[in-house]
Amino acid sequence: MFGLGAATRVYLAPGATDMRKGFDGLYGLVRDQLLCDPSSGHVFLFSNAQRNRLKIIFFDGTGLWVCAKRIEKGRVHWPAVDHEQRKVVLSHEELTMLLGGIDLDQTRERKWYRKPLAKESSESRMSA
Repeated sequence: MFGLGAATRVYLAPGATDMRKGFDGLYGLVRDQLLCDPSSGHVFLFSNAQRNRLKIIFFDGTGLWVCAKRIEKGRVHWPAVDHEQRKVVLSHEELTMLLGGIDLDQTRERKWYRKPLAKESSESRMSA
């Protein structure tokens, strides 16, 4: 698929997204709803209301990628957030587990050293 560097952040859009949106629609959501720069190289993840369709958008330095997944049976468990929260920050491991069908609410992180990302508060990070 694509490689994620250590500095690449993963942002999840809470709530439901219209999966008919393409490049320009998702670009606008990243810019206006998540308040991020779509051309930053970070990864942005969206889902529909039924949680059986996902879209990822990211910029690789030369162009914008939009990747889509339709889940044949079942659905992903989307993290629940409060209404004011615009985005959820996931670790690379949490993204892999979410895409693999693992419920992040049923897991927990082991206590070990993790260097905080610059400009990210611990409140914006999802607790798994």
